[in-house]
Amino acid sequence: MKIDRARLEYLKKDAVQGFTRYLGLVPVSLKPGDFVTRIKLQKRHFQQDGFAHAGLIATMADHTAGYASYSLVPESRRILTIEYKINYFQPAEGEYLECHGHVTKPGKNILFTEAEVYSIKGKDRKLVARAMHTMASVPATRVSRSSSTPAASND
Repeated sequence: MKIDRARLEYLKKDAVQGFTRYLGLVPVSLKPGDFVTRIKLQKRHFQQDGFAHAGLIATMADHTAGYASYSLVPESRRILTIEYKINYFQPAEGEYLECHGHVTKPGKNILFTEAEVYSIKGKDRKLVARAMHTMASVPATRVSRSSSTPAASND
């Protein structure tokens, strides 16, 4: 499947809504099968010891890998996470978190991805977590919301 620039630009905008907008996630770059995102760390992102919360890191890894997958499927399909595993290597602190998500094995219905999350402070960049995901590509009609469910774009 050929991915055009307009589709990639749409996905970069689509990636930031609802919860990811609240977190402050910003797309850095998107190419077919590869997505890079960044979050400027703020007080609300830290846990009790002053490090970026593990849930923030896990969300960032899952979402970034999901949109790397989304960039490879037709517009008529959506991506859902089936499973993921994450390893944390060290506490995350600094100015930013940056996540690199990439598809390691694309497929029509199942895609495998990895994501690395780095903490950035000045020129110092440290790998803080790595995740592996299994993603499902499903027809959009199977995941459409009912009229009683709030839309993701309603903040």
